[in-house]
Amino acid sequence: MNVQRLLIALGLLILMAGIAWPILSRSGLGRLPGDVVIHRGNTSFYFPLVTCLLVSIALSVLFWLFNR
Repeated sequence: MNVQRLLIALGLLILMAGIAWPILSRSGLGRLPGDVVIHRGNTSFYFPLVTCLLVSIALSVLFWLFNR
């Protein structure tokens, strides 16, 4: 029963992220100074380091507030 709820919650989370993606992409999140972008030939590598840090800090604060 717990695995079913986990899968449903994970599916809803992915659905919400897919719906919010166009809105978040217009906000500039993901193209911050400090994000790693490497272009070589026909390939490119992108790692949003600063964006990951900001999202991690925001989620940590939210979870801390909800657990109080």
